[in-house]
Amino acid sequence: MRAIFHQSLCYLSLTTTAKTTKNFGPSFIRKVMSTSDQYSSFNTPRLPIKKVLAKPQREGDGAVVRRSIGRSELKNLDPFLMLDEFSVTAPAGFPDHPHRGFETVTYMLQGAITHQDFAGHKGTIQTGDIQWMTAGRGIIHSEMPVGEGAQKGLQLWINLSSKDKMIEPRYQELVSEEIKRAEQDGVEVRVIAGESMGVQSPVYTRTPTMYLDVTLKPSAQVHQPIPESWNAFVYIIEGEGLFGSLGSSPVPAHHVLVLGPGDGLSVWNKSSKPLRFVLIGGQPLNEPVVQYGPFVMNTQAEIDQTIEDYHYFKNGFEMAKYWKSQSVG
Repeated sequence: MRAIFHQSLCYLSLTTTAKTTKNFGPSFIRKVMSTSDQYSSFNTPRLPIKKVLAKPQREGDGAVVRRSIGRSELKNLDPFLMLDEFSVTAPAGFPDHPHRGFETVTYMLQGAITHQDFAGHKGTIQTGDIQWMTAGRGIIHSEMPVGEGAQKGLQLWINLSSKDKMIEPRYQELVSEEIKRAEQDGVEVRVIAGESMGVQSPVYTRTPTMYLDVTLKPSAQVHQPIPESWNAFVYIIEGEGLFGSLGSSPVPAHHVLVLGPGDGLSVWNKSSKPLRFVLIGGQPLNEPVVQYGPFVMNTQAEIDQTIEDYHYFKNGFEMAKYWKSQSVG
């Protein structure tokens, strides 16, 4: 998506990503004291250490997004650069825009988005479908709504390591029926990336990543292992739940919870309505991050080169010179 592109023409954001698993006191590392501990497959429960409400804002060409990562309260969470919950109704959308140096993961919650890029790749991502796009050395594409009413979904930006930033672009696309599911005791998990309840996704993640879409029926609970060295967060799509501890306060929809250290997360749904959230985790890259809108590199010199490449149609952007996306009718 064309996130913070025009704003970035006015300023440059330089951020050195730090590990979120350092400098937390022992108060964050305590057991979940409940009768459900026997079902946990981990030793140290992760607890939320930061909560951010994703407020609506305008983005692209008339679209509305709720940005939880990539805003002033939460600039990034290595290796994650941005998470948007988007809602777009035609003729609004995300017209032609570039990317370099990271991956975008688009997951449709409702409706459909048509994608086109300058290499001739074209397709429609519908409800429940996932597109995992590695921009690598460069992509220019558009993402526009299909059909009437609001088209809704999530888009996650995942950073690439310095050795992978200039690889050739590639796609991994799964329709809803191809996404593996795990179900047990009122819990359903769509395993987009990583593993849950012994079910593993076929998606290859260059930056090791877990991406789970979890739904809990009322009174259900889930205990999900997370690699201890990874950073992880939760974004609540609908409903409300208890995260990390039975003694915590319920957290409602549209909040992101950054999780502290540990090797797993426990969640309970004590409400009368279903709870749906995504649990996302990844291995930190621990590399400098220099971001100029849709370009994410490691140094200022690399950003300067990227801007030059984009403007002069070279080093990955050659096909952009005569390309323009077709209108979606």
